[in-house]
Amino acid sequence: MGKNVVSDEEDELEVDEEGQPIEGDTLNDRDPDDDDEEDEGQDEYENDGFIVDDVEDEEVDEDEEREDSDEERRKKKKKRKKKEAEDLDEDDYELLRENDVNVPKGSKKFKRLKKAQRDLDEERFGLSDDEFDGSMKGGTTAEEKLKRTLFGDDDGPPLEDIPEDEDQIEEEEDGDMGEEDEMADFIVDEEYEHGTSVRRKKMKNKKSRQASGASQSALKEAQDIFGDVDELLLLRKQGLDSNEWKERRLEDQFEPAVLSEKYMTEKDDQIRVNDIPERMQVSEESTGTPPADEMSIIEESTWIHNQLISGAVPLFGKERQNLSINKDDIMRFLDLTHVQKLDIPFIAMYRKEMCLSLLKDPEQHEVDDVDQDNSDKTSTIKWHRVLWAIQNLDRKWLLLQKRKTGLQSHYNKRFEEESRRVYDETRLNLNQRLFESILKDLKDAESEREVDDVDAKFNLHFPPGEAGVDEGQYKRPKRRSQYSICNKAGLWEVASKFGYSAQQLGSQLSLEKLGDELEDAKETPEVMASNFTCAMFETPQAVLKGARHMAAVEISCEPSVKKYVRGFYIENAVVSTSPTPDGKIAIDSFHQFAGVKWLREKPLGRFEDAQWLLIQKAEEEKLLQVTVKLPEKCLNDLIKECDDLYLSNGVSKSAQQWNEQRKLILSDAFFGFLLPSMEKEARSLLASGAKNWLLLEYGKGLWNKVSVGPYQRKENDINSDEEAAPRVMACCWGPGKPATTFVMLDSSGEVLDVLYTDSLTLRSQNVNDQQRKKNDQQRVLKFMTDHQPHVVVLGAVNLSCTRLKDDIYEIIFKMVEENPRDVGHEMDELSIVYGDESLPRLYENSRISSDQLPGQSGIVKRAVALGRYLQNPLAMVATLCGPGKEILSWRLSPLENFLTTDEKYGMVEQVLVDVTNQVGLDVNLAISHEWLFAPLQFISGLGPRKAASLQRSLVRVGTIFTRKDLLTTHGLGKKVFVNAVGFLRVRRSGLAANSSQFIDMLDDTRIHPESYLIAQELAKDVYDEDFKGDIDEEDALEMAIEHVRDRPSLLKSLRLDNYLESKKRENKRETFYDIRRELIQGFQDWRKQYKEPSQDEEFFMISGETEDTLAEGRIVQATVRRVQGGRAICVLESGLTGMIMKEDYADDSRDIVELSDRLHEGDILTCKIKSIQKNRYQVFLVCKDSEMRSNRYQHVQNLDPYYHEEQSSLQSEQEKARKEKELAKKHFKPRMIVHPRFQNITADEAMEYLSDKDPGESIIRPSSRGPSYLTLTLKVYDGVYAHKDIVEGGKEHKDITSLLRIGKTLKIGEDTFEDLDEVMDRYVDPLVSHLKAMLSYRKFRQGTKTEIDELLRIEKSEYPMRIVYCFGISHEHPGTFILTYIRSTNPHHEYIGLYPKGFKFRKRMFEDIDRLVAYFQRHIDDPQNESAPSIRSVAAMVPMRSPAAGGSAGASMGSGWGGSNNEGGWRGQSFDRGQSSTPGSRTGRNDYRNSSSRDGHPSGVPRPYGGRGRGRGSYNSSRGHNEGQDSSYDNDTPKWDSGTKKGDDGWGNFPGAKVQNSPGKEAFPGGWGAGGTESGSGTGSGWGQASGGTDNGGSGWGSVPKGSSSGGW
Repeated sequence: MGKNVVSDEEDELEVDEEGQPIEGDTLNDRDPDDDDEEDEGQDEYENDGFIVDDVEDEEVDEDEEREDSDEERRKKKKKRKKKEAEDLDEDDYELLRENDVNVPKGSKKFKRLKKAQRDLDEERFGLSDDEFDGSMKGGTTAEEKLKRTLFGDDDGPPLEDIPEDEDQIEEEEDGDMGEEDEMADFIVDEEYEHGTSVRRKKMKNKKSRQASGASQSALKEAQDIFGDVDELLLLRKQGLDSNEWKERRLEDQFEPAVLSEKYMTEKDDQIRVNDIPERMQVSEESTGTPPADEMSIIEESTWIHNQLISGAVPLFGKERQNLSINKDDIMRFLDLTHVQKLDIPFIAMYRKEMCLSLLKDPEQHEVDDVDQDNSDKTSTIKWHRVLWAIQNLDRKWLLLQKRKTGLQSHYNKRFEEESRRVYDETRLNLNQRLFESILKDLKDAESEREVDDVDAKFNLHFPPGEAGVDEGQYKRPKRRSQYSICNKAGLWEVASKFGYSAQQLGSQLSLEKLGDELEDAKETPEVMASNFTCAMFETPQAVLKGARHMAAVEISCEPSVKKYVRGFYIENAVVSTSPTPDGKIAIDSFHQFAGVKWLREKPLGRFEDAQWLLIQKAEEEKLLQVTVKLPEKCLNDLIKECDDLYLSNGVSKSAQQWNEQRKLILSDAFFGFLLPSMEKEARSLLASGAKNWLLLEYGKGLWNKVSVGPYQRKENDINSDEEAAPRVMACCWGPGKPATTFVMLDSSGEVLDVLYTDSLTLRSQNVNDQQRKKNDQQRVLKFMTDHQPHVVVLGAVNLSCTRLKDDIYEIIFKMVEENPRDVGHEMDELSIVYGDESLPRLYENSRISSDQLPGQSGIVKRAVALGRYLQNPLAMVATLCGPGKEILSWRLSPLENFLTTDEKYGMVEQVLVDVTNQVGLDVNLAISHEWLFAPLQFISGLGPRKAASLQRSLVRVGTIFTRKDLLTTHGLGKKVFVNAVGFLRVRRSGLAANSSQFIDMLDDTRIHPESYLIAQELAKDVYDEDFKGDIDEEDALEMAIEHVRDRPSLLKSLRLDNYLESKKRENKRETFYDIRRELIQGFQDWRKQYKEPSQDEEFFMISGETEDTLAEGRIVQATVRRVQGGRAICVLESGLTGMIMKEDYADDSRDIVELSDRLHEGDILTCKIKSIQKNRYQVFLVCKDSEMRSNRYQHVQNLDPYYHEEQSSLQSEQEKARKEKELAKKHFKPRMIVHPRFQNITADEAMEYLSDKDPGESIIRPSSRGPSYLTLTLKVYDGVYAHKDIVEGGKEHKDITSLLRIGKTLKIGEDTFEDLDEVMDRYVDPLVSHLKAMLSYRKFRQGTKTEIDELLRIEKSEYPMRIVYCFGISHEHPGTFILTYIRSTNPHHEYIGLYPKGFKFRKRMFEDIDRLVAYFQRHIDDPQNESAPSIRSVAAMVPMRSPAAGGSAGASMGSGWGGSNNEGGWRGQSFDRGQSSTPGSRTGRNDYRNSSSRDGHPSGVPRPYGGRGRGRGSYNSSRGHNEGQDSSYDNDTPKWDSGTKKGDDGWGNFPGAKVQNSPGKEAFPGGWGAGGTESGSGTGSGWGQASGGTDNGGSGWGSVPKGSSSGGW
């Protein structure tokens, strides 16, 4: 903006594509940083006649002006008449115009707006001279400007020159109504004056514009400028305030959001004009004007002091114990802010003596200001946290008082209404007492919580909305509380007879007064209650229950009781957390919530950081269960204490009965109301404490960034002022588009030159590339030689930057080698530093960068910000605090997303205000370099509105030579001036550098003008002391100050304490120390010196990782780039190089000859970080299974002392099942099929749907195996469901709709069907009829296998000579029946398959059961090894009992029997006895291995090589049940090794094994495959021929047909 000031041409105006001046924000004082409103306000108004339509209008204007004016008038008149005749609507004209029909354009309408625009723009670019009238109050307000531009005080004939004779207006002719200015309508339409619409009056009065005393041409010009002059005259005559005009103008033209963002609303103007610090005004909008009387201030300071020392403000963490805060200091501070309207920075700098104890930083325990006589002690920049905390508490206090006042008036009103309704004397007295106690409690309430308590009590006794309920014809339906129902029924009388009232109990608890001895009523509670029975409460018990409820509610709403319980609860309550099933899986040792996964009974007072926010978030995400409760012992103590006070000491029977009632009341009050509400409060207390802590951390993050000084040139003495900032060459790496970019900034941060280099970082050996690289090197060499930077800053974004840094160093060496003479000596030591690009990227994308660097590409803006950040971090950060508040996107704390934007910006403001005022702002320098003005809004007393207006004013003048000008020329109000002036430096910089005008040296110090006299006196005394001679008084002061500035040793040697004593000024000690320091060196930079980033910081900047994301033991994904010899080189997602050595690749690494046999380029591995080499930007990785599974790094974190993991946290079967269900739900794809038996539901939903149906009911649903399958789910028996795959054929696999529709053919096993009806007729119906036949068969028994065995044993004992047998349902293999028989002692089991054709037994098909039984009885002794495997081998394959659940395992292996691999297998689900036994655990052997939680890999995936665990050995035949067999199977089988290398780590990945399902392999004896999981497939394997078929013979199993498996859900 500074650049436009000097230009004087009209064409300096911004003009948009259509050639009209941009309508941005020119209508008001506003922040010049925001002139980016280019088209926002335009589009929506383009055609409403408010903004000039397009270029043709302009041309027409010009033509019209050239016309002879009389002729033009005649033409216009004709046009008007024609227009009236046609009387078309404006929209119709618009339409005609668009279709190129020649219609009157009405372009003149917009004339005055355009003119106003142009004038405003002139003003904006500093062309108007009469902006200031030299009086105290410079800087016109927006409304004055608008008045001037619209009513023409600048340009064209002023209004006074236009005759405004009443009569002439009356005589005007009526002829031009049609030509009515659209704007008239637009602005004054609803403006009512004296009850009539101005608009209407005006229409009546329209007469000729020809007025006496003004020439036609003058009127013509006026008309061109203002449109309808009459309208303006009339408005002026009626004295319509131009304010309303302006309001209509801006409000109509822009969205309110735009106006408020640009600070252009009425309210903003008011703030700008008011002579009160801006931030104070904004705060007072919500709190109201603070009271200035002494009593209020004393009361408030007491409250604030208590809050600070009680630690209610978690501002200081653990340090608060030794914080000595003086209450009088707080009083004085409040007086300074409320009464004298002084801002915090001013108080901290110039009123130190008044609040010394508040200026100590709670975290820096330096000996503060005690032995400051050694003035060499360098001052450091301070964050005045205590002052800010007091300001926040002040705000809270004011809001609290405001609320209390509001409530009090509401209560009075409500109480009066209530009193008018009640006629019962007792009730009235009771209400009166209640009301008085409520008002007393309200007066005593000291926190929002306590006010809430009082409010709750008031609303209980005087519920809102019940007054006057009978009047009026409409009644609102209301929810009436149980309390009010009891109250209406008159039970309040009963409630009052229980003994102490809630209030008496409260005052006893708070030890106000001990109650009188409680007298019990003579009659028993029931006798007394029987007098109060009514329609609502018919029995004495009901009456007592209602009355007890009332008493309990009253106790729970009594403020004194709540206060007591709250104190007890907050002190004693504890928090415990434990993971939910999901949490156990999700929260590993590196998870964000790892530290809070298992907390045991952590007291509320021990939560010091943001831990609670994590717990809260984890609870919301359903990963943790959180309990906040009182420990048992404390709870009992509390209840006992209340019992002692509330119960009577009577021993009679009735006394005991009354005491029983009282106990019930207390128990109800505590457990029903008080404790739950206390838990809520405790949670919100923890949340606000954690937020305050986090906000402070956020502030510290920002503080550490902005309290760092600019980069210091090496040879430069720190004290040298001129050109202190270095010339910076900033470089941003680019991938090619955009190219790597170099930007040269001068010492003021202005862009001198830009250089793009495409090929500087090329690494290829190609000759052309080498040549291009060389050319780029030459260009950079010339660039650097020409500009001689002091420092190079390089944006650290990725690993290419490290190579780029080497390339630049190479160029510097070349420079020094080739022409050492030309190169300045500083180039030898030219350093290249890395800069963080996070802030520059925000700047690049911010709106303000487009204003400050118009036309520059993004990467240039980024580089500029990178360089400027090095020169002036504060100004760069402040730049992003404009209306867009981009600064809030800067990541300063890992948990900052728990904070709201308002909370964050409040903290940003606090930190920047503190830093800006301690650093100061060089006004003249900023006038020349707009970006340096950014911190102006944070100067004490100012804010965005005042700063913008001051900046405009300063820029217009160009230089400032004395601080007084801020008051006189630049229109700061007196109070604001006092607040701000000491922090604004006036010195010879910018345009004032070469001026000969005198500048007072004190204006370039932090000494406030109020202390200039003291400073001069001090300097003069020292000077006199030095010279000891008579000097001319006039020159002496100037000379004295220069003299002491040149000889700092004089001041340093001064014993200030003695000096003050002699002057009787001991009370100004701090001020004198500050004055002495400033006289020695004005505005010395107190910020920490810039340090180059450490190696760790560089590493994290370049890798983009943090200490949390990259740590030893973390699991990462790495992509193999190349394999050479015994190591593989990989790349991590962040671009870091990863190395895997052969011995770290696999546990069997010795057997690997070449690593390249196992690993290939492009493989993606899941590895653990073994170690990190930061200097080489590489990490060593390990991916062998033993390491992947070990928890070696688990407890590296500092664990909470209350962290106690429960060992019982092993996975339970139910959790796994639930996880699978969720996965199933996730992968579920609905199908486009319409059939009465089809539903789009998952397996679980299908089973739920069938659960209350009869056995034999079925449903068809989508399959989890993909869109080419359906699944038939059949209810076999209660809790037993079987699933059958239906394979669809004839689908277009590329067409998604075809995929989702039903296939042309449907196949179940070997049978093919055309549609679902045929499936039902030919397959399902016969199957179901066989199922029902079996279930109703005489020998069918219900129950599990063990229960049936038991039944048979009983039967056998009754008929020892018989071979007893029966049929049962196989719960392990739904869809299969078990034939159980006992010949001598042990039960034998054989399986029977269910088919549409009948029953399959020992490889034969039987049409009905009787034939099967007959065959069985005949062939019972046949050796079974030919016909079926013995049940032992089945047991080996099928988990009969799930070790975790203890019932039958529900999901088991599907496998083809013997030779019958030709029919499609069923899969099943069964629930024994209502106990969910893993409907969804993984199938097959690996499931069994894992569910027994022995050595299997958690992912349950078999190794792709290395044996399939073929069973050997016999099963223990002495035990008749499967458990024995199962376990021996477990022990004898080779252990599973570790799982695949596919990165399935942990339980989360089991959509099953990586063996694909092959449909069409049969699963179990009769075609019923056993229970698969809902998600993915198990590794089912077909059975070979079994050997050894007798009972006690060990049966092994042969080799496994590959790919056979039970698939699907």
